[in-house]
Parts: sequence; structure tokens; C-alpha cells
Amino acid sequence: MTNHLYYGDNLEVLRNSIADESVDLIYLDPPFNSNASYNVLFKGPSGNESAAQIEAFDDTWHWNDSAEAAFGEVLRSGNGAAAEMLRAMRSFLGENDMMAYLAMMAVRLIELHRVLKPTGSLYLHCDPTASHYLKILLDAVFGAKRFVNEISWRRTTAKADYKQGAKHFPRVRDIIFRYWKEGTGELIYNQPFGEYDEKYVATKYRNKDENGRHYRLDNLTGPGGAAKGNAHYEVMGVTRYWRYTREKMEQLIQDGRIVQTKPGGVPQYKRYLDEMPGVPISDDWDDIRPINSQAQERLGYPTQKPVALLERILSASSNPGDVVLDPFCGCGTTVHAAQKLGRKWIGIDVTHLAIGLIEKRLRDAFEDVEFTTHGVPQDISGARDMARRGRDDKNYYFEFEKWALSLINAQPGNMSKKGADRGIDGNIYFGKTHRAIVSVKAGDNIGVSMVRDLRGVIEREGAEVGIFLTLTEPKKTMIAEAAAAGLCEIEGFEPVPRIQIVSIEEALELRDRALRLPLSRSDTFKKAAREEDRGRQGKLDL
Repeated sequence: MTNHLYYGDNLEVLRNSIADESVDLIYLDPPFNSNASYNVLFKGPSGNESAAQIEAFDDTWHWNDSAEAAFGEVLRSGNGAAAEMLRAMRSFLGENDMMAYLAMMAVRLIELHRVLKPTGSLYLHCDPTASHYLKILLDAVFGAKRFVNEISWRRTTAKADYKQGAKHFPRVRDIIFRYWKEGTGELIYNQPFGEYDEKYVATKYRNKDENGRHYRLDNLTGPGGAAKGNAHYEVMGVTRYWRYTREKMEQLIQDGRIVQTKPGGVPQYKRYLDEMPGVPISDDWDDIRPINSQAQERLGYPTQKPVALLERILSASSNPGDVVLDPFCGCGTTVHAAQKLGRKWIGIDVTHLAIGLIEKRLRDAFEDVEFTTHGVPQDISGARDMARRGRDDKNYYFEFEKWALSLINAQPGNMSKKGADRGIDGNIYFGKTHRAIVSVKAGDNIGVSMVRDLRGVIEREGAEVGIFLTLTEPKKTMIAEAAAAGLCEIEGFEPVPRIQIVSIEEALELRDRALRLPLSRSDTFKKAAREEDRGRQGKLDL
């Protein structure tokens, strides 16, 4: 199986592209915030008064025809427990945003249950806003007996909310529910371990051998005596019921692993610290830091989760070669961790911005990554087909525009709303205060006046550079007009053309390398660090 990245509604992708019982591990972090639309907010660098806000979900979680349809699908799904639970929730909550969210989630959880293997786990990441409802919904879809863990992840340090008049304890944790498919048989689980506390080591492993290895002395006697089947014999002058057979005991003595601290004393086992796996990780995770502004892995996606968090989940509940699915993959942390640990993966997201970011992230981080992207053009003929369909459907053209911007790592510039864009289809920020404005054109009838219009927009907005991103090859007059705009000159850097005409064919091949900007890029999405050590979880950044 190859790795797959899907653009589109995850419900449709699950139904049309993911087979029954084909996935070993599912992680999902579905967005919900009862006080806001489900947006990704991007701010320009200091000095820019504008901020581009991109709606990650055009259909936000409101009770509408889509929510009603999802509710009906659950009732007809054949999962009686889920249907009755959702009906009861609607009776209690009414038709509001929360109920819409639960209906949309229920129909997706039923599909996720279908694609999960009997030995597989599902991890659902949420915050306390909706966690209590989601737990009940998961019990209904998977069965209450399939519940395995409620994990608490400390995602931030304590906040001084009381200074603003808050009457609640600071909210610092997220919740991760873990369920499994069957509830019987073998569940994939590899116990993770953390490092021992220094005080514990100093107290328990205070002994050192001649090679400087720390060890402690441990009991060798067999608990329960003969009733538990322990052997009874003499060791070093002491007769007891022992944990090991006589042959095993003799081998341990020859290996220097048995210590008698005084004549006639009960022999003890020499247990070395460097042979111990560590402290078993519990369901309270406070040792994985969230992504902050200084974190090396930070890409600029506000809901980005640390790779270490997903590495722990994947290492615990999957094995190399297993298939991992993230149906709300956002900036791609799950698929990044899966690639790093040698798992196969499937990622799904409903925004072109996320898909473009994930493609860039994987290629930056891994030298030999292979995956297939579905639902977006892969070549110039696909791009033309997408644009052609957009001529008859403005909504589809708007999707083409967002896809084209994702090729060069640009942010949609019209607040992701259909309507007047004032000549700004996208923005690229570079340096600390600099900005490039992007104009996207998909029609055949392009001309020199459009280049002049872009020049006027960057002058009006005070931007340094204008990017004319076109599906059709530019005319000579357009190239001449762009050259007449002169150069963008910033002290200490090579001058670059103030107006740059870039074909979508070039952008498909070169991505943002098709652009010439005067400074190293320091825009919203940073370059992912190259991963060198593959196939195992790295040491946590504590």
C-alpha cells in the first residue's frame, strides 16, 4: 500500500475510498469551539495592519440541512445504539451548534468504526467543551466495554485568568479518548516508558559496580512458595522458595548477578538501571510540551500538535508497516509521525491550504517520502480541467483559486469569502514587515491591463512585490509591462522584479521556488526540519 493524502469531505472519502477493516490506528482531532467559527487565523508580520483569516470549514457546525441529513443518516445506519443516543441528545440539546457537531461527528464515527481493524484503536482528541458528549457518543458507536483510556494531556501551563475576572480554575488540559474495535482478542499495545526521576534513581539505584553501572538489589524469593510452583532448594547456604529454577539461578551466579551482602544473608538479584525500560507512562501526560512560538517544529498552524504526542500514540498502538488514518489531518502532524516511524498513512482534509502545507512539510522533512494526493490537480491538464469546471460554478472556481495559492504557499487574501477581493487573491509575507500580493487568473483572456491593475494594487496596499499567477501563458506585452514596474530593492539583498509573472505550470513543478523574493521566507508556514533518524520515537524535548 502507498500513502494517501485526500482533499475533500472526510465522510465521502471514507465511504468511497477506505475499505472495511483496513486501518490499524485512527487518530482524530475534530475542531469544535462553541464561541467561534472554525477558522484558522493567520496574522501578518508586525507592521502589517491586515490579517488574513481563512475559514478551515466553509460549512461551520450550525444546525442546517446538512446537520439534519447527518442526523437522519445515523438513524438509518443500522447502529441502533448510536441512533437512540443521538435521538436522546437532540431531545435534550435541541437544534443548536453543539447538536449539529454531534450529528456530524456521529455519522463519521460510524464510518471510522467500519474501517478500523478488530485489533485497532481509535484515539479522539478534544477539549472539555464537548468531551462529555463525545464520550457518550463513542460509547454508543463502539460499545461502552470498548472504552480503554481517558488520557489527559497538559497542553499549556497555568494561565492567570483570574486577573481578567475568571471564576474557574485555569484550563490547561486536553482529553484523548481511546477505544478499540472488538473488545476481545488481541489489541495492539506497546507500553511506552518515561525516564526515571533523578530522586528515584539516587534513592533506589545508589549502588555502582566496577564499571560504574548503577544497580539496586532485588528480592529473589518466590512469593506464594510451593502453592505458586516455586522451586525449593539451597543457594549460598540459604534454603528458600526461589523465583527461578536451580539451573537459572546457577547461570545468574556465574554471570555475577547474585549478591550476598553478608554471610548467611539471603541472596539478592543485581538489577541494573540501564536494563530497565523506565517508568510506565500512565494516562496523565504532562511530559510532552505543546508547540510554542520558539519550538523548532512550529510551522505556524495554530492548532498544530507536537510530533512527540503523535509518536507516543503511534508507538503505543501500532507497529511498523501498520496503516494509520487521520480524517482531520490539518497541518499533518499525524502523517509526519507515521512517516517517521515507518507506518503507512492516510490523511484527509477539507482545505487546500492544509493539503498544500502537508505536501510541503513531508517533502521538507523526508528525503524519500512517497505518497499520492487525491482530489487536486497533479499536472497542468488537471489544473485546466479544474478551471474549466469553475467557469460554470463560482464556488468551484473559488476552490481552484485556493488550490493555486497553495502551490506557492500563499494565504488566501480575501478573508476566504466569495465576493469583492479588491484585487487581492492571496498574500505572502516575508522578512519582518514585507508583503507580496498574489493575483490568480485562470481564463484565456488575459492581457496587459491585468498586470497594470496588479501594479496599482501593490501601490495602493504598500506591498513590495506583486505575483501574477496565471494558468495561461502570458503575452509578450504583459512581460514587458511587468519589467517596466522595476525592481524591489531592500538593502543587503539582491534586487528582484517588483511584478513577477508565474505560470501555474511552473508552480506545479517548482512550488514556491518559482518565486523570487528579496529575503529568506519567514511567512506563516515555516519549513519543517529534516528528519534524519527514522523508525523509532525520538527522545522527548522535556
